[in-house]
Amino acid sequence: MNTQEYIDSGILELYVYGSLAEEERQEVQEMIGKHPDVKKEVEAIEEAVIRLSSSVSPYLPAVNYERIKQNLFKKETKVRELPKTSVMTYIGWAAAILLLITSGVIYQQYNSTQNEIQVVNQDNEKLKEENIYLEKVQEDYATIMTFLSDENTEAIALDGQENFAQAYAKAYYNKDSKEVMIDAQGLPKPPEGMVYQVWSLKLDPLTPTSVGLLEEFTDNDSKLFRVAQAPTAEAFGITLEPAGGSKTPTLEKLYTLGKV
Repeated sequence: MNTQEYIDSGILELYVYGSLAEEERQEVQEMIGKHPDVKKEVEAIEEAVIRLSSSVSPYLPAVNYERIKQNLFKKETKVRELPKTSVMTYIGWAAAILLLITSGVIYQQYNSTQNEIQVVNQDNEKLKEENIYLEKVQEDYATIMTFLSDENTEAIALDGQENFAQAYAKAYYNKDSKEVMIDAQGLPKPPEGMVYQVWSLKLDPLTPTSVGLLEEFTDNDSKLFRVAQAPTAEAFGITLEPAGGSKTPTLEKLYTLGKV
């Protein structure tokens, strides 16, 4: 677990609130000593709790406020001792009652802070997911560029056929690795319930082999699709088929065709 994951785990909040077992508390203290960012986060949490407590501190006797801080942060705090007189005993009872009332306010504000922390954590999770997605996009882009720039990759124009003369596409075929990528920018959006299917063709005798479907066509803004390898490709064709694809190409729906 890296330091950021450690910070996001919520253990630092429990440390500041004094809710950890001794072994866990020592572990956190070791992390604070080793990692400045963990120490900074603990200080930020402490500051937030101090601000929270300070917002009601005018209604608390100073000695009780110091005791609250000492309990929260488990730190050595010198508190001035008061004479044990009967008057101070009554004052002590009054302060205790006031502390109980004020603690309810602190507890409510603590719950509100916890809710805010939960929202922040949820936002952090969303940011993590977005970062993971962006990293994947960058990796995919790098992979595509490496493939397209390979000297063994050939760009094959797939021209529109008969009733679909306006359609066009391009197959990028690496004759060494036999990998295939389709640029379907020139194909219209398929009707609902239909999908484009890519065929690798062997010409003599004419033998079509499906190498993949161009699924989620509308959602793919780049219109670049990686399909299966084509070990014996001499030509590529794209037909429109029912969702799920077909075992053999529907020639009446042959949109594009091109020879390697």
